[in-house]
Amino acid sequence: MKTIVEKIYQGQQKDERDEIIKRAGEIIKNGGLVAFPTETVYGLGADALNEEAAKKIYAAKGRPSDNPLIVHIADMGAIAGITETIPKKAGIVADAFWPGPLTMIFRKNARVPDGTTGGLDTVAVRMPDHAAARELIRAGGGYVAAPSANTSGRPSPTAACHVETDMAGKIDMIIDSGSVDIGVESTILDMTVEPPMILRPGAVTREMLEALIGRVAVDGTLISDASTEAPKAPGMKYRHYAPKAKLTVVAGEISAVVEEIRRLCREQMKEGRKVGIIATEETVMKYTQGNVKCIGTREDESTIASHLYGILRDFDSDEVDCIYSEAFEADGIGSAVMNRLMKAAGQHVIEVK
Repeated sequence: MKTIVEKIYQGQQKDERDEIIKRAGEIIKNGGLVAFPTETVYGLGADALNEEAAKKIYAAKGRPSDNPLIVHIADMGAIAGITETIPKKAGIVADAFWPGPLTMIFRKNARVPDGTTGGLDTVAVRMPDHAAARELIRAGGGYVAAPSANTSGRPSPTAACHVETDMAGKIDMIIDSGSVDIGVESTILDMTVEPPMILRPGAVTREMLEALIGRVAVDGTLISDASTEAPKAPGMKYRHYAPKAKLTVVAGEISAVVEEIRRLCREQMKEGRKVGIIATEETVMKYTQGNVKCIGTREDESTIASHLYGILRDFDSDEVDCIYSEAFEADGIGSAVMNRLMKAAGQHVIEVK
């Protein structure tokens, strides 16, 4: 299969843009796969109401079939077409955060095939805050199932070149709109339980949600590595976001963290290994050895979120043998960063004082 790559950009002729969206929509309506940009990461889209199309997503990604797909919509009224009921709190949350980086889980109706929901009786729904994404969703029939457009287990794609690396020859089209804004996947909020529960952290934080609807629970497996329970979001039980090299997170007081990473780097380099280091603007000049990359500033952890996956993929291109990363604050969007970083590291963390 030849994968077509089409660019969408600011200042583009409307007729040219509309034609690209129209062709992409036809591919989805005909059961094909289109990768497209959102504000979080690039998604791999198919007709959410076509079970055979959903199966193509799982095959292209190598994704476990019990890992549900998020259904993307472009208009608020579309929720009623695929759900049994819409709780009052969901309406309040949607008014505040849609379009945006938030997915909500509802009881599904009979229109949504089991292949889209991983066999569950619930459906995850999101309205992306990206104009081209919403245009594509409308052109594709109004309901587009879309996980991240990467090989399962690899770092999610934040640019079209990442999608090409993983998906070229496996999907019909890639819509290239440059780099994404946020860089980590949406928050997932389960609205089928009371209080609503966060199953995956993202840019919409617990604090933001509680300011609107009162108490919001958090899946215990996101809080404690020692939990013996299975994650309530099936996809969270699998290893995700992993670079090819072994990644270790070093946590503790920052000066001690820097010294420990410097020590580990020296040890690895003595053994002839290529070492990658994830640092911040505040610490990057303190590392004098290794392949050091600045991920952003601790003053604004959204900068860290937006660069995380790209840096992990850069280390793959650099063919490093091991990677050491500083840990980050686990509040606000930092909770999403640390969730992804710890999963990428297989929960391998060194604590220093």
